[in-house]
Amino acid sequence: MLRSLYSGISGLRAHQTMLDVTGNNIANVNTTGFKSSSAQFQDTLSQMAQGAAAPQGDTGGSNPAQVGLGVRVAGVSTNFGQGSSQSTGRGTDLMISGEGFFVPEKGTRQFYTRAGNFQLDAGGRLVSPDGGILQGWSATNGAVNLGAATGPITLAPNATAAAVATTRAALAGNLPSDAAVGTAVERQIRVFDGNGAERALNITFSRTNTGWSVAGADANGANGSGALTFANGTLTSGGTLNVGGITVDLGAVTGFAQMDTVTVTGQNGAEAGKLESFTLAADGSVVGAFSNGSTQVLAQVALAKFTNAEGLEKAGGSTYVATANSGAAQLGVPGDAGLGSLSSGSLEMSNVDLSQEFTNLIVAQRGFQANARIITTSDEVLQELGNLKR
Repeated sequence: MLRSLYSGISGLRAHQTMLDVTGNNIANVNTTGFKSSSAQFQDTLSQMAQGAAAPQGDTGGSNPAQVGLGVRVAGVSTNFGQGSSQSTGRGTDLMISGEGFFVPEKGTRQFYTRAGNFQLDAGGRLVSPDGGILQGWSATNGAVNLGAATGPITLAPNATAAAVATTRAALAGNLPSDAAVGTAVERQIRVFDGNGAERALNITFSRTNTGWSVAGADANGANGSGALTFANGTLTSGGTLNVGGITVDLGAVTGFAQMDTVTVTGQNGAEAGKLESFTLAADGSVVGAFSNGSTQVLAQVALAKFTNAEGLEKAGGSTYVATANSGAAQLGVPGDAGLGSLSSGSLEMSNVDLSQEFTNLIVAQRGFQANARIITTSDEVLQELGNLKR
């Protein structure tokens, strides 16, 4: 039988695979995090018709004469180029800008994906649409131990921020230097104990012949007093007041005429708070906002990288699994060397280039037609050989 007949058959098979790969790319043009693939062709073994000969004396050398036996698909490679960004406005939608993979876990098996369309389940865990639980590191009192084993990222709706006892407070503004002796200016500061119980700390400024005296008293019966002196409106002594372990900073108070503007500028205590919302930072930190106004790191998203990402095996659901040629997963946080940053409220779309895929369709179709022509031509030759007997 003619060798060209079997070469044509191999060409049909190879171009059919190219059509399959291209069709799959086009079908996933709107799949979140999808990475396009391309078929790579390679010729098969060639039959030796004449071997090469070295030049000898006055006889020149000759080149080998070989007849090819067709084509085969050498492999299907995956293009891990960055896909375009689509804004969704959902805080649980995550996008990797750069290299790396999210790590969802199903049962005891870890998968890897670029699709960041996560959502909260009934247990407060971030999960993928098919139930994969996003992995990372949970925080303890706002601190993340990256040396610990990864686990589910859980945002419990009943999470609380611990109360913080007030240790410092501050006032700023102006005390009128032209006020009559005996004039009193009172301000009240909300402070908290270690259990989050609120109490009032009353600060009273009294005009004296030499400046202002200041006294503090809180609801627990603690007291403190001091004196403030000014030179040309600038505080020269008495910049702090201690009342029951709370240091009140008065360094920003001035003493110019005709202005009574002293106000409380802050204190460092807080009552206990419940989780109200969360945001995700570019480094993968999940930051919770609590009802008491405090913010705290709740968890850290883990990303994975591989020595050879193209060695990953597609496992369906826009996920991959590690293989012997991809290397083991190397876990880190967004922004580490070799890992991209994260943004919330956006998704990475498919990186399929439709114009290129439609061109590949044309190329595959014409290649298929040309190889089919090889088969029909070989058949006509065989038919002509059969007619020689007539």
